[in-house]
Formats: sequence, structure tokens, C-alpha cells
Amino acid sequence: MSDQHPRYFRDPSDPIYTPADGPRGTVAPYRGLYEIMGEDNIKTMLRDFYRKLGTSKIAGMFTGDLDKASERSALFFIGLMGGPPLYHQTYGPPRMRARHIPFRITEDFRQEWLRLFNEVLDDSDRYQFPDAHLPEFRAFLEGFSSWMVNSEGP
Repeated sequence: MSDQHPRYFRDPSDPIYTPADGPRGTVAPYRGLYEIMGEDNIKTMLRDFYRKLGTSKIAGMFTGDLDKASERSALFFIGLMGGPPLYHQTYGPPRMRARHIPFRITEDFRQEWLRLFNEVLDDSDRYQFPDAHLPEFRAFLEGFSSWMVNSEGP
């Protein structure tokens, strides 16, 4: 894992960037995914994703315990996919854009994040992720991640 690098963190005085066309709309994924996949498979999927993040060109953004970070993210996805609201119960309302404001998230960084998540989803059988719901889930990730972009630049 790379060391923390200032290019991944916003200066608090920097204005918050919103793309000219605004964040893309998104529809939540099928809420029956939790029942189909189960909690352990969702957690494994997020753990695999965070391990990819830890060796990626945006690894400097992920400076802590990646397994712990993946667990936190998994709790969000568990609720999103129809499971119990574990993230809400543990951390409160997600407010994901606000939680990501300290990070300098450019469109390039977003595209790397999406590429890595899509690589994980390419192995959907490993997580018992139903192929019929992959397109809508990928579309959700596309729209959801557009809300996180908060900085201009390459």
C-alpha cells in the first residue's frame, strides 16, 4: 500500500467542485441482492475490491487498514442491497458525498475506482452475484461514483 500523498487530499480552503453537468442520476440496485448473495459474499466482494484499491494508482487515498475499510463499505452495500441497515446503525446516515469531501476525487480517480470495482464484478460467480443484475449494479456504481467527484484536474 502506498503512503499517504497530499495529491489525494483536499485543502479545506479549496472550493468543492461539481461537474458542469452535475452528478448523474442513479437508481439503487435490486434490493433482493442481499437475499441472493448473503452477507459473507458481499463482504468478500468488498474485501477483494479494497485489496485492488490498495495496489492501484489511487492507493495513496487508502492509507489505513484496508480490511477494516472494506468492512465499513460492506455494511453500506449490505443495506443498499436489501439487507439490514448495519451501516446506519453503526455510523449513522451515510451522507457519502460529505464523508468523501476530505479526499481530492477527480474524474480520473473516479474512473480508476470504477475500473477496479468492475474488475471485481467480472468475477461475479465468486460472490454469487446474479448475472441478470450486473448491468443495473454497474449503472448504479457509475451514477453513485459521479456524486463523489469534488475536485477538478487530471
